[in-house]
Amino acid sequence: MPPTNIGRADLFLDVSEHIPVVVIVGGGFGGLAAAKALKNAPVEVVLIDRTNHHLFQPLLYQVATSELTPGQIGSPIRAIVGKQRNTTVILGEVIGIDKEERYVLVSDADRASVQLHYDYLILATGATHSYFGHEEFRKHAPGLKSLADAVAVRNKILSAFEVAEAEEDPRLHRDLLTFVLVGAGPTGVEMASAIAVLIRNSLRSEFRRIDPASARIVLIDQSPRVLGSFSEELSSAARKRLEDLGVEVLTGRAVEKVDAAGVIAGGERIVTNTVIWTAGVAPSPAAKWLNAESDRAGRVRVQQDLRVAGHPEILVVGDTVTFEENGKPLPGVAQVAMQQGRYAGRLIASRIAGKPAPGPFRYFDKGNMAVVGKGFAVLQSHQFRLSGFLAWLAWAGVHLQFLAQSNLRVSVFIQWVWTYLTGQRGSRLIVNHHGFEPAHTAEDPEVGQVLSRLG
Repeated sequence: MPPTNIGRADLFLDVSEHIPVVVIVGGGFGGLAAAKALKNAPVEVVLIDRTNHHLFQPLLYQVATSELTPGQIGSPIRAIVGKQRNTTVILGEVIGIDKEERYVLVSDADRASVQLHYDYLILATGATHSYFGHEEFRKHAPGLKSLADAVAVRNKILSAFEVAEAEEDPRLHRDLLTFVLVGAGPTGVEMASAIAVLIRNSLRSEFRRIDPASARIVLIDQSPRVLGSFSEELSSAARKRLEDLGVEVLTGRAVEKVDAAGVIAGGERIVTNTVIWTAGVAPSPAAKWLNAESDRAGRVRVQQDLRVAGHPEILVVGDTVTFEENGKPLPGVAQVAMQQGRYAGRLIASRIAGKPAPGPFRYFDKGNMAVVGKGFAVLQSHQFRLSGFLAWLAWAGVHLQFLAQSNLRVSVFIQWVWTYLTGQRGSRLIVNHHGFEPAHTAEDPEVGQVLSRLG
């Protein structure tokens, strides 16, 4: 197929000179920040993403626990950059890159492959779940990286209560209402506490055969404490809050097995139908596309200005890149991606304008936050540490500020206030559901025995 040049200057009849084309792969925090940084530059920006929406990932767990709807944390990319006349949005998935010919290979909605040529390329392709070499866990332990993931997890959580309500043998209710989360970082802590609040505030009076409050929520991590990136003081405060909410926190235990009957951690089997993976991420295959140097996790190694060695026209940002400051790699959080995206956009704009390039990229750490249930959060910014209600207010304000559109800020704020006051949630719907599958006989005798007991 001949190369396809979308967004090139020859599409505009009143322009005779070639306008540089900047292709941005990924419409997440890093990609959008780069596109916005180029809005006034004399370039044609082509933003490619395999979905048509930008996702505010820090609030995915609230969709999974029914507090927010998918539409409250997702914004159409075209709506966000619609006023940028130099920006074209392409719905497609990048499946390869030719560095020498300078084009990306894109598979579109019809599964046809097209070549999009670039003068500059910014890779902001994000990350996906990492099962640390145990891909067999994936089938039984869904992660939380997309709206589809969040809705699937929401279905799984809500369905557990429906199945238990229909089960006439009360001896089985405990196992049916056991929820295991693997990974006690911010996502795991926020998810576990949100499930606990959902059960306490929203479901407690709606069932007749079961007591939702009897549900068991187990948070497991092989690290010695929860929220390992926070200070020990805040980690301890978060753990106490989790335990006050009824969450069992099992630290220092590695998960050895995840199967149809539950998990085995520290030699102990926990029987459950609901396992949620909140541990670890893996980068996109960008390093393989580029045949570039990478770290052990597969993140691209770059120079101090985020450019790929030997290819100054290619920059990599966000979870796709490994970047060290003061001897430590930067964390895979939204603030890093946004700051790197803005830097990449400014660097390209300065080069095109013939101006001095900005100095090496430097990350400004604004601190870390994690919410632990209703009205409680932990906040750490350098030596400043805070936990409790004030930290929760700060968390809420920051998250509202970074939602992509003003209408979402209003909608989420109203929903949060309403849920806080009444316990009523935004969406407790089980969707895309066609009945419950019967338990299959497992090859593992232990699994088969457990499934037989669960019926």
